[in-house]
Amino acid sequence: MPAIGIFGANGRMGRSLVSVANEQQLNLTAATVRDGSELVGVDAGELAGCGKVNVPLTATSVASVSKADIWVDFTMPEPMLAHLQLAVAARKAMVIGVTGLTDAQYKQVQQAAEHIPIVWAPNMSVGVNLLLHLVQTAAKVMGQTADIEIIEAHHRFKKDAPSGTAMAIGASIAKALDRDLAKVAVYGREGMTGEREQQTIGFATVRGGDIIGDHTALFADLGERLEITHKASSRSTFAQGALRAALWLQNKQPGLYSMQQVLGLAQLS
Repeated sequence: MPAIGIFGANGRMGRSLVSVANEQQLNLTAATVRDGSELVGVDAGELAGCGKVNVPLTATSVASVSKADIWVDFTMPEPMLAHLQLAVAARKAMVIGVTGLTDAQYKQVQQAAEHIPIVWAPNMSVGVNLLLHLVQTAAKVMGQTADIEIIEAHHRFKKDAPSGTAMAIGASIAKALDRDLAKVAVYGREGMTGEREQQTIGFATVRGGDIIGDHTALFADLGERLEITHKASSRSTFAQGALRAALWLQNKQPGLYSMQQVLGLAQLS
């Protein structure tokens, strides 16, 4: 079993990853926090609330990266890219669940994948990745006449909008309809907008409370509508998917892989 490390183990997703890794009895060997954090030395399991796992939190460094074979990162774009540089230098695989990347930042992930194996996905859950396939089928059947809207809701602390998952849903639909998402996406409406253009794909964002993550793809035609919805009730579903990806990465060649490949869904496209 590969040795697994977690960057940003003090964050909401980081703690969930520690807890799920412990529950599944995976080989968790390292967990890091930012340099200078007061949490350095604290047991990662005790911080996560799952009991002692004998993995003390360490500051992210060249030395700490050497303690695991595969690293999981759900931090933020800038720290993730710094972690990625360390992983490339040490030839360590990475699972990246960070969203809100700019084109230039995503390019850096692609370049890193020339040297190490990486799984990057805007959402690691099994249900969401299945949804990405279902919306393509719906788009092919209804997309030429139905109005398409994507509605997503997350907790008040989420920093990017629309969510990476919402954008992935939009991209899947646009691909099925042979449309350029950059040209047809509409992000919110206000004032006298005029009648809706049928070719557009709309995005609506809700932020509030402690919503883990809700996503709906709406295909609204005259007389009927189809809604395909995924609701996450626990961050553990993302942690389970990410750790599944980490195990899948063992012995993989350098390259940029998707959760579709991890779950065997890519061959169904």
